[in-house]
Amino acid sequence: MIVEGTAYWASIKEPNTTFEPMYTVNLVVDEEIANDFASRGHNIKQMDEGSAIVNKRKVNGPNGMVRTAPRLLDQNKQEVNLAVGNGSKIRVQYNEYDWEYAGKAGKGLDLQAVQIV
Repeated sequence: MIVEGTAYWASIKEPNTTFEPMYTVNLVVDEEIANDFASRGHNIKQMDEGSAIVNKRKVNGPNGMVRTAPRLLDQNKQEVNLAVGNGSKIRVQYNEYDWEYAGKAGKGLDLQAVQIV
């Protein structure tokens, strides 16, 4: 599935290592899209720039598995390796999944690929 919006705090090719290493992007979307994701059980992050969907992919998986970086494409769908700046218009390809951990449950968005538009 693909959603379009504005990128903030994107770590696409290099993982964010502040806490647990992960690839991530806060995607600011219009209220209609944010409400749709919220109605399906996703957390919506309120930022100064608007409502954001947080897409992420943890680097380290179960049993020592290491996940690869999401694909990063330019507007011509050519693979690129660069930093995505705040305010960039992007499309995010994601997979929705359900999670359970320590007695809690929720929904997440696995970051598959990003296209800079």
